[in-house]
Amino acid sequence: MRCIALGLALALLSLSAFAGCIPADEARNHLGETQCVTGRVVRVATGTGGVHYLDFCEDFRLCSFSVVIFSHDMKNVGDVRQLAGKQIEIRGEIKEYDNRAEIILESTGQLGGQASRIPPMPKNFDVEERGHFSAGQSRAPRTRKTYKKKGKPTIPAEIPDDAESD
Repeated sequence: MRCIALGLALALLSLSAFAGCIPADEARNHLGETQCVTGRVVRVATGTGGVHYLDFCEDFRLCSFSVVIFSHDMKNVGDVRQLAGKQIEIRGEIKEYDNRAEIILESTGQLGGQASRIPPMPKNFDVEERGHFSAGQSRAPRTRKTYKKKGKPTIPAEIPDDAESD
């Protein structure tokens, strides 16, 4: 009975931590604040260098809020691709970048709602999408260059008369 009560208390505590979330379209009004933002993830996009974005609008350029996950944080966050189409809650400092509000997602502890239990990244997932390499092989094997043998320089058969000699 105590375990059930403790589990219920923890569940209520985690819900209260995300209580009072603001809608994603109001996040711009809270720049510089640590807030809980809620919204439906329309798309999970991948940018250069393995950066992932959670978009809350059909056209991300018109959206006033986004969530950014850098490639080095993917192992702490999990498989964010699973969040597409889900209503999520995210807690963090709302910063301005490129005239938009954003929260940088660094760990699963920032997530609530349907996002609170996303699976870890697959072990074979290439975060930076550099290619499909097997373990221990990071580049194509080197090929041996062939060099032309240089012959001995030839001495002119005739030495001009005006050439100085030692």
